[in-house]
Amino acid sequence: MIRVLVVDDDFMVAKVHSGYVSRVEGFEVVGVAHTGADAVVAVDELRPDLVLLDIYLPDIDGLSVLRQLRGRPAADPDVIVITAARDLDTVRGAVHGGALHYLIKPFTYEALRERLESFRAVHRALAEIPGDAPTAQQDVDRLFGTRARGIAPPKGLSAETARTVEETVREHSSDGGDLSAAECADAIEISRVSARKYLEHFVESGKAEVRLRYGGTGRPERRYRWL
Repeated sequence: MIRVLVVDDDFMVAKVHSGYVSRVEGFEVVGVAHTGADAVVAVDELRPDLVLLDIYLPDIDGLSVLRQLRGRPAADPDVIVITAARDLDTVRGAVHGGALHYLIKPFTYEALRERLESFRAVHRALAEIPGDAPTAQQDVDRLFGTRARGIAPPKGLSAETARTVEETVREHSSDGGDLSAAECADAIEISRVSARKYLEHFVESGKAEVRLRYGGTGRPERRYRWL
C-alpha cells in the first residue's frame, strides 16, 4: 500500500480528500495534518510515501513546508500540491520544490485519482528496477515520462474514450495478457486507427508498454499491456 498524508487547514476539505484517496486502489491515508508544523512532524513520525499538501496553512505556507521536507533525507516523501492558489510564483515554487503535480481547488475525485495512478505507476516502476544493476535508458525515459507528461489525452482524443480504452487494456493485463489495437477496437467498437492513437498515448505517458509479436511474414504486431 502507498501511504498518504493529507495536509489541509480545512477539516472538512481534509476529510473529503482523505475519502478520495481511500477510494483509489493501492492507497491508504495514514494521517491528516491541519498546520505546516504538524505536517512536518507527521512526516517524521509516519514516514508517508506521498503528501497531499495545501499551500494556505495557518502557520507557515505549504511551499515552506515543501522546502523543509526536501531537507529531510531520512523522510523525503513525494508531494502533490493541492491548493486554490493560481499565481505563477506559487506554481513556480512548487515546481522548483520538486512537487509531482499541482491540483487547483476545487477538483474532482477523477482529477485526483488520475494523479494518484500516475504516481503509482512511477512507484511500481521504481520497485521493478533492480537496485544492484545499472539503470537502462528505457527505464529512465519511462520514469521521467510518467512524472512529466500531462494526464489529459492530447488534442483530438476524448477523456471518455481514453477511460474506456484504459479499462479494456487493464482487463486484458490483469492476468498478464496483452492486446492489439485491432482487438481493442473490436472490444469497444471504435476504429483500429483511433484505438492505436489512445494506446500509443498511454505508452508515451508511461502507463502502458508495447511489445512486438513476430509472425511468419509481414510487420510485427504491436501488443499493449497496462503497467
